[in-house]
Amino acid sequence: MEKTLVLIKPDAFKRGLVGEIISRFERIGLRLEEIKMVNATIKILEKHYPDDKDWIRSVGKKAIDTYKKYNLDIAKDLGTDDALEVGKLVRKWLIQHLTSGPVVVLILSGNHAVEIVRKLVGNTVPLFAEPGTIRGDFSIDSPDFSTRERRALQNLIHASETVEEARREISLWLEI
Repeated sequence: MEKTLVLIKPDAFKRGLVGEIISRFERIGLRLEEIKMVNATIKILEKHYPDDKDWIRSVGKKAIDTYKKYNLDIAKDLGTDDALEVGKLVRKWLIQHLTSGPVVVLILSGNHAVEIVRKLVGNTVPLFAEPGTIRGDFSIDSPDFSTRERRALQNLIHASETVEEARREISLWLEI
């Protein structure tokens, strides 16, 4: 059976959605292999959100693309429209967000667990997430709104994107 990692972020914890989120995974037949609540450290989050220029640039590009979609000027709000620079800010805000409160770490297993979890979680940008997904049902945040407020997008949850990423993230979060 395939395993994957899910982090229930502080915004979901503060809103009392932890049980609802876990039950959605259990209802579709995923097995809860491990669960723990942690106070994430900057050290672990700097490993989780890689200091990799390609990854950082892709995060920045997502924010820029959302701004463009709504005919907004990201350079006006952030002083730059360079994807790498925007991505560095977003990475910093993500680390700040995940250290702002408890994080619930889940290791789930099942047939095609990574793909199934990603489908259930929904689009990374809650505004674009389909109804019926966790993000689509419980959040409406968007990069244009969160960036203007100079904070991380509050999308409730992190889920590994690939089997390889899941392996790396599981070993990282089991260290805590």
